[in-house]
Amino acid sequence: MTYALAAALGYLLGAVSPATLLAHHAGLDLRAAGSGNPGATNVGRVLGRRAGIAVGVLDVLKGYVPALAFSLLVSPEAGLVAGLAAMLGHVTSPFLRGHGGKGVATAAGAILGSHPLWAPVVLAVFVAVFAVSRWVALGSVAAAVVLPVLALVSGAALPDVLWAAAITSVVVLRHRVNFVRRWRTRSSTDPA
Repeated sequence: MTYALAAALGYLLGAVSPATLLAHHAGLDLRAAGSGNPGATNVGRVLGRRAGIAVGVLDVLKGYVPALAFSLLVSPEAGLVAGLAAMLGHVTSPFLRGHGGKGVATAAGAILGSHPLWAPVVLAVFVAVFAVSRWVALGSVAAAVVLPVLALVSGAALPDVLWAAAITSVVVLRHRVNFVRRWRTRSSTDPA
């Protein structure tokens, strides 16, 4: 019952889209602007850097608050459930008819709330890959892929390893279109 409550509350909080609300306030339909993605990166692209940062912070908090609250008030496992549910709510928001963002910022919040010692390593990988590639998607996927490796190397319990693998899977799946698009663009510009 407690886990069901963690999942439900985490999911509902994650499903709220600050990006869509901010864009609507500015008179924009985010689905028809930029990449069409209701996330911080697209908001930054369409409404400016400050708006993108604000949405990013709110998206992080959507994962952080339920993960930390349930970890402290119930159990670490309940925190894992709440954080993962918030990420899933973000990417499959019922308020956006099953659509949502990529889930990276909300996942980062869940990591920070459940495994704060892993967060600096994940962030460092993202920054390093992004600095070299200048591509947010590649940095995000690289950071996600390192998460289950961290779980295994640190000797984490099985629920933590499975949780890390689930987050990685969602991030990779949500970015597959980015990689296909990049590959097609490169293929079409390569000389025959």
